Amino acid sequence: MCPVKEKNVKKVDVLLCTHGHFDHIGDAVEIAKKHNPLVVGIPELCGWLEKKGVKHTADMNKGGTQTVGDIKVTMVHADHSCGIQDGDEIVYGGEACGYVVEFTNGVKIYHAGDTNVFGDMQIIRELYAPEIAMIPIGDHYTMGPREAAYACKLLKPKTVIPMHFGTFPVLTGRPGDLHKLAPEVEVSEMKPGETIV
Repeated sequence: MCPVKEKNVKKVDVLLCTHGHFDHIGDAVEIAKKHNPLVVGIPELCGWLEKKGVKHTADMNKGGTQTVGDIKVTMVHADHSCGIQDGDEIVYGGEACGYVVEFTNGVKIYHAGDTNVFGDMQIIRELYAPEIAMIPIGDHYTMGPREAAYACKLLKPKTVIPMHFGTFPVLTGRPGDLHKLAPEVEVSEMKPGETIV
């Protein structure tokens, strides 16, 4: 669903990898080799990327925080699988994760990665208080709108950006469904390639 004009990445400073499934790191090696960003991920995934020629990785693990450029990145839990398709093999890519990113202006964004809802999302709210949460809603491979609405109750963000929907036919969850189930949260549906300020 990526617009053609967005497929030629012009600049990348930091690349945060949540896990090793093809729809999340399919272009990571090529982009990292071309633009030489700092690539953040779980140690096993960073090790695999290094074997593929990625030069600058900053591995970390869940609960850890590091400053990357001018942002502070904390790796948090995600409830998902993580196998890397490497030729004819599937290799272990470490655990899937999410990130809380804090910008210099104090704004915090929680990117849940691919995950189901889990009770410790409440801990993410209590420790980091992200104002914006990017939550998968597609169903089948991640949580659907029902679970995402429950995640909103645990996280209590001001704004939710639904993600991981509509890219495969089996991903049937839609932002409108989440909005109906979580009317107390601003649901900001973004189109591929769109920027919001």
